[in-house]
Amino acid sequence: MTNTLGGNMIARFPQKFIFFLLLVILSIELHAADWPSYGGDNGSRKYAALDQIGAQNVARLSTAWTWDSVDNDQVAENRRQENFRATPGGYKATPIVIDGTMYIPTSFGSIAALDARTGEEKWVFETGAWEAGTPANLGYNTRGVAYWQRGEFTRIFFATNDSYLWSIDAESGQPDSRFGEGGRVDLAQGLGREINRRQYGVVSPPLVSNNIVIVNSIVNDLPQTKEMPPGHVRGFNPETGAMEWIFHTIPQAGEFGNDSWEDGSWEYTGNTNSWTVMSADDELGYVYIPIGTPTNDWYGGLRKGNNLFAESLVVVKAATGELVWHFQMVHHGVWDYDLPAAPTLIDITVDGRAIEAVAQISKQGYTYVFDRITGEPVWPIEERAVPQSSVPGEALSPTQPHPTRPAAFEPQGISDETLIDFTPELRAEALQNIEKFDYGPLFTPPSLRGTIQFPGWGGGAEWHGASFDPETGIYYIPSASAPIVVQLADADPADSNLVYRRGRENSVAGPQGLPLTKPPYSRITAINLNTGEHVWMVPHGEGVRQRIIDMGILDPGPVGSQSRTGPLLTKTLLFIAQRDGDRNLLRAFNKATGAIITEIDLPLPPAGTPMTYLVDGRQYVSIAVGGGADAKLITLALP
Repeated sequence: MTNTLGGNMIARFPQKFIFFLLLVILSIELHAADWPSYGGDNGSRKYAALDQIGAQNVARLSTAWTWDSVDNDQVAENRRQENFRATPGGYKATPIVIDGTMYIPTSFGSIAALDARTGEEKWVFETGAWEAGTPANLGYNTRGVAYWQRGEFTRIFFATNDSYLWSIDAESGQPDSRFGEGGRVDLAQGLGREINRRQYGVVSPPLVSNNIVIVNSIVNDLPQTKEMPPGHVRGFNPETGAMEWIFHTIPQAGEFGNDSWEDGSWEYTGNTNSWTVMSADDELGYVYIPIGTPTNDWYGGLRKGNNLFAESLVVVKAATGELVWHFQMVHHGVWDYDLPAAPTLIDITVDGRAIEAVAQISKQGYTYVFDRITGEPVWPIEERAVPQSSVPGEALSPTQPHPTRPAAFEPQGISDETLIDFTPELRAEALQNIEKFDYGPLFTPPSLRGTIQFPGWGGGAEWHGASFDPETGIYYIPSASAPIVVQLADADPADSNLVYRRGRENSVAGPQGLPLTKPPYSRITAINLNTGEHVWMVPHGEGVRQRIIDMGILDPGPVGSQSRTGPLLTKTLLFIAQRDGDRNLLRAFNKATGAIITEIDLPLPPAGTPMTYLVDGRQYVSIAVGGGADAKLITLALP
């Protein structure tokens, strides 16, 4: 009997063990089905290993639920009172999902917790940020929140347009009374100088890594004076709100890089802020910070030198803010070539060598790839001579960094060969249109006459960022080709201590209402970051294709539409949304080829980057659409 019992126990043990293992695996899968941070994870990969929705059924997606922003009634009331300045633009938020609850901000600075299965509101907290007046830059615009948990404490961290960092109890929706003063920290304090808070705010989500809340900022890009708020990045204690560290994006006296600001310009110059999304390697304990242009985007005569850490990728320790490494993509920037998007943390194999890497896309159309531990470029980055300025007082760097691999994902610079050439007449008119401006290769500087910048400061890549597939090493980048005229103007000494200010900044006219340059005007590029080679490129959207056909020109195929959101990558699909002509679409693409699998009509123009999650065995895709009094979150699922 004993032996039989023992045998039965031995026979049953593997079954129990297997069952236990399955439960563990299921638990892991369910946890992985969350979307715990703005970019899917702190590495900003915008990837989810979900495949319930695939090529075979994605066309069957339909609306599971819709949530109307709690701002809408207030916006409608503002319009009735003709308070049109207090009206948000496109709804650019991307939610997060934790354990079946979705957390999403609104353009006016409220936070909502929703049941991720149904969209039912669990709670709403209104910060009242919009009442402070029109924000410093980009209008009413909040893009995400961050989540933190320690034991029984769960918090939502949210930074507002009016310069406050809030800590909200994730369960109750109430401010954490232990955090700062009444649940918030005043971000306009602690920057080392007095600032005008109407020129300073936050649009991007905080980043939580290694029990530190890291916060960046956005600063007004249209200064009246050379003195502006600095864009220093800070780390805060998640329980108390105490500032744990500050990283000076404009190095102070005695700090590394201070000598790159000549004539004491570090004392008054501002901006130099990380306005877009940051990333972190939680295991390494490193934070990856993309930084923008210093004060007075197009003229640097009052801030001579290379101006570290402007337009640099900066890596600091999450615990202390200590500098680990940096790379400056633009020396002494005068092109408004901010680093526009989150760095993407990637694991690649190059020439048989495994590399923990980071990829940074740029407005210039470049992808810079570094060893994320050491900062060494994966492929050489060359300093090449660039055109110099004719503007009095300007002193540009004689060279700028150019990656040798991957190749640029956007055309760079204006030349006769860049211009539209469907017909000789169109080409001749395009040539005539550019004659009154300066133009040339990438990094041709702004001028008093006006310079055609290409890519313009609003493209190639933008804040939406890119997606990375960890299984294939493929990097997916949506971008746009939009030449723009940048022209300096004399500053009026009666109201400004600047020498030159931003003047004309308009799209340069193309022939007969068409774009100035050859298509595509928007594209998606897939790059294998194991090799640095482009895999495919497709135009993103129909664009003005029909207009071209109506002119009697041979059908060019899709030429791309300027509108775009960020990408979402799943195990089987690539999603990107777009307003294409009069259609609002969420497209699903074949990841291997770029071919469109299906188009899903949306009720309003998409503005937020889509995300996906799994709850109770059902996969959902959510995207923010609309704006003003019609802002919504649309959540799709299979029937």
